[in-house]
Amino acid sequence: MSTAIDRVNGHAVAEPRFDPVALAEADAIRTRTEAEARAIVTEAEGKAKAEQILAAEEAEKQRIANDRANMRLEKERADHEAHLAKKAAEKAKADAEKERAEQAEAERDAEEAARAKEQQRTENLWRWGAYGIYAVGLVIAAPVQFLAFWDEERPFMVAAPALLEGLALVLACGAAWAVAHRRDVLPYRIGIMLGAAVAATINLWHGITDPEIGLNAGLIGALASLGGPIVLMAYEHGIAQKADGVPSARERRAAKRAKAKEEAAREKAKSEKRAAEAAATADKKAAQERADEEQKRRDEDRRQAHPEVWAVADALRSARGSQYVTENIWAEAWLRVTGCKTVGITYDIETASRIQQARVKALAEMPIEGPLLLVNSHRPPSGKKDPEAPDGRRNNGGTPPLRRSGDSPAVSPIARTQARLERTAEKTEGA
Repeated sequence: MSTAIDRVNGHAVAEPRFDPVALAEADAIRTRTEAEARAIVTEAEGKAKAEQILAAEEAEKQRIANDRANMRLEKERADHEAHLAKKAAEKAKADAEKERAEQAEAERDAEEAARAKEQQRTENLWRWGAYGIYAVGLVIAAPVQFLAFWDEERPFMVAAPALLEGLALVLACGAAWAVAHRRDVLPYRIGIMLGAAVAATINLWHGITDPEIGLNAGLIGALASLGGPIVLMAYEHGIAQKADGVPSARERRAAKRAKAKEEAAREKAKSEKRAAEAAATADKKAAQERADEEQKRRDEDRRQAHPEVWAVADALRSARGSQYVTENIWAEAWLRVTGCKTVGITYDIETASRIQQARVKALAEMPIEGPLLLVNSHRPPSGKKDPEAPDGRRNNGGTPPLRRSGDSPAVSPIARTQARLERTAEKTEGA
């Protein structure tokens, strides 16, 4: 038993009718809504994924930046440590050099002090030795002269020995003063020798003529009168040379050897320089001779092989005052005669070259016919082959591409709905 509704709100209920357009529109709306929802979901997922990828990229960038900063910091730290080590090494080296220099200077000062002390010691010995010899000579010569000049009738003559011996002593003091004040000491030395010679002559004369004095005493007195002033004068002479900066014989010999060595080194350097200049001149001359020979060979070759161009080049050379036909002159002459900028290329060579280039270009651009034709090469050849044989396609290695789901475009929702409606109608009519 079934119940049917015939009227609704006083109106007759219409029989249900199949409307394919409404169904298609509803299906289209539903499909569009689903597509929009999927698009929104896909967009949200894409945004989330993009944000996730962006965050990962930012994190990776930050990590790389941190790594670079750490490496830069480590490099700067290593450079700073290397710089500090270098500075410490330089300071240690400078301190060592300074210490060595100070030690060497201290050694030099010690040597100079020891040398000065030794010089002072020897100078004192020499000075007091000279004064001692003079005093001993005065002690020996003075009594002889006193005996020689003693006269009871003329007692004042007893002062003569003081005059004769004192003359040499006073002049020796004057020579010392001249040395100290950097004055001429020669007159004092002459006076010392004259006074000493007079005193020695008197002592020797009285020793020979006076039996009371005797020859021995006269001779010793003469030697004493001469020896003391001579020794004192020698001492003052050395002091004068030192004060005047006069080099000694040893210093003169050393300076002479050093000068000879310097002259030898200078002569050796001059001879080496002359030899180098001679070798350079010889090399330059040989190079010039080779260049001249090469120029002659080149000119003769060009004159025989290209007489017309050579005539123009020689005329240009003569007009420009050049000694040889240079490369620039030859290039200009070649252009004037042949019209080609490239030396060695003529009209015939240029024409043949352009023709051949045109042929090669046409051959390279013409289409390929026959079995090597690439058109439809992605399709298998017509006709059946052995199932085990390759299909002959070249571009993909002979293997057809593997088809997967989603390779072809999806069917339109409207077309899919229309196809379903048509199948439903066919079933209804068949029933």
